[in-house]
Amino acid sequence: MVILFAFLFSFWAPAHPIHISVTEIEFDEKEKELEIMMRIFADDLETSIRVDRNEPELNLLHPTNGQTTDQLAKAYILKRLSVSLDGKPQKLNYLGSELDGDALIFYIQVTQVKSWRSITIMNSVILETYDDQSNLIHVTMKEKTKSLRLMRNNSSGTLTFDK
Repeated sequence: MVILFAFLFSFWAPAHPIHISVTEIEFDEKEKELEIMMRIFADDLETSIRVDRNEPELNLLHPTNGQTTDQLAKAYILKRLSVSLDGKPQKLNYLGSELDGDALIFYIQVTQVKSWRSITIMNSVILETYDDQSNLIHVTMKEKTKSLRLMRNNSSGTLTFDK
């Protein structure tokens, strides 16, 4: 599935007619953590951060004023992404990012995760910028994957797994 989304991201670049982000969340039972990888088109994210910060000249990939891409993206993403396990909010740890073609990939984790059955994800990245923005979420636990499509009118959803 990841290959399909990588293909979609490369096919529609540079002038992509769709607005989409893809977030993969995997529960690593051995390490007791959620590993989160979020892929967002860099130009869409830059536009949203510009509006959010009211900085029309902001360049996300080459920021000025001593800021880094990670500082700008982290502040924006962590305001718009949340994860709860069995109704309990989790602390997201932003690890960093890398540029992959026209997209940025962000790495986030949740540590000290105990056994859980339901996961609620709120992802409102770029929803304020584009009416047609879709945030696809794929959650994998014990080799079973379930998915959500989050949009402006529905920016959160819950998935339930068998223990």
